[in-house]
Amino acid sequence: MNKLELQKTAVEVRKGIVTSVHSAKAGHPGGSLSAADIFTYLYFEEMNVDPKNPKKEDRDRFVLSKGHTAPGLYSTLAVKGYFPVEDLVTLRHIGSYLQGHPDMKNIPGVDMSSGSLGQGISAAVGMAIAGKIDHADYRVYTLLGDGEIEEGQVWEASMLAGFRKLDNLVVIVDNNDLQIDGRLDDVCSPYPIDKKFEAFNFHVITIDGNDFDQIDAAFKEARETKGMPTAIIAKTIKGKGVSFMEDQAGWHGVAPNDEQYALAMEELEKAGEALCQK
Repeated sequence: MNKLELQKTAVEVRKGIVTSVHSAKAGHPGGSLSAADIFTYLYFEEMNVDPKNPKKEDRDRFVLSKGHTAPGLYSTLAVKGYFPVEDLVTLRHIGSYLQGHPDMKNIPGVDMSSGSLGQGISAAVGMAIAGKIDHADYRVYTLLGDGEIEEGQVWEASMLAGFRKLDNLVVIVDNNDLQIDGRLDDVCSPYPIDKKFEAFNFHVITIDGNDFDQIDAAFKEARETKGMPTAIIAKTIKGKGVSFMEDQAGWHGVAPNDEQYALAMEELEKAGEALCQK
């Protein structure tokens, strides 16, 4: 996809996020929206995946370590064609396969059940090690929250990844600077994030995670990096794409009401129309 197509797709992903969380009357829109451009790039440009064959052996793997932002992953998978977009409105409903956190047993395209913060990266490191042992070509990607990296298990996994020189692993940190209780600096600052990953023998790239040119350059650089895993520190805006949600900690885990939903969808519709004029 070219940049314009990626931007248009990201708008559709954001619509799905807002729609699903509104329908569920629960969920996590803020961190789903901040990572929407990363999700879009991964599934529509970067990763070797096939919605018609979700379990193909040589597919690239993705682990959503910050599993509460499942609405972002589900919307991306739906737009990609893993399951009907219409099913997004069943998020968190009794009997729906679209649970509040990713479920690898029931959701096509989900490679790892996740949601207990800090654990997803460990699973991704295990997948990357397995790939090395099997001499497989697949790559492994995992998305973490910047609040999540306050968890100690993240650094145990990172230590192993650096030690094993897992150049088939890319760790992405959605650095929107907000977690459930507020600013990172006010809760338990993990800064400097780049220096920490460097200390664990990662190749580190810092980008604007809502800019497709920078996202594209970073993932290409990661592919060219040999002998060590890559960490992409993606500086993003929580709630990106919906003006009244942007950079507001209160939208970490709150669903929009009917009026807010209408406003958000109107904004996203206008953003999509503006891109169609280009």
